[in-house]
Amino acid sequence: MLNLMRLEMKKYHIGSYIKRAIFANFIILGVIFMLIFITKIEGDQDFRTYQRAFGIIDSGVRAVFIIFASVLIAKFIIGEFKFKTITVAFMYPINRKKLIASKLAIVVLFTFSAIILSTIFVTAIFCTVSEGFQLLPDTLTFSFIIQRIPAMIMNAVSASCIALIPLYFGMRKYSVPATIISSIIIVSAVSSNSGNFTLYDIIFIPITLAIIGISVAYLSFRNIEKIDI
Repeated sequence: MLNLMRLEMKKYHIGSYIKRAIFANFIILGVIFMLIFITKIEGDQDFRTYQRAFGIIDSGVRAVFIIFASVLIAKFIIGEFKFKTITVAFMYPINRKKLIASKLAIVVLFTFSAIILSTIFVTAIFCTVSEGFQLLPDTLTFSFIIQRIPAMIMNAVSASCIALIPLYFGMRKYSVPATIISSIIIVSAVSSNSGNFTLYDIIFIPITLAIIGISVAYLSFRNIEKIDI
């Protein structure tokens, strides 16, 4: 399994996706600083605490990498079925389920790692700049940062599983656009903010969506050995 994952990552030049993920971090930072600038100009009192700032960081990172995961799914799986290049891989004496599982494992692990590392990176840069230039009137404490760690990990676990849901829509007609558009719809539904509240804040919703994502991955390929590509 690990050898398959390594070969798949080499095949798809995973390093190029890591560079794009790093670039996405700077986009997220830019958007956050822009939001602070706009709220200061408009005199909006909504964005004045680190709790609010961290919530926006969590939502932004989660949204970006759920969509990013759909791009990986489209490239690693949907595209191969669409253009029938997967038949070449199926000609080798490798269990089909294991091959697909290795692809999905790469997507999940990449998404999980990207969310964890991006959240740490974006948060660290934001806090450093905020403290240095007094962007927020709130006081940042070490205990508050420590309290955020469990939430960050749960956020990454659930999001990396939710990111598998677009697989269902993509596999219906081997559609790359359907895969990516469905991820955007999912992100819009669970991350849209209304009065500092999102559906993701209701704990059973991300848990349910994560279970759905895992189920989708299983059901999509449980009969892969019998499918004639």
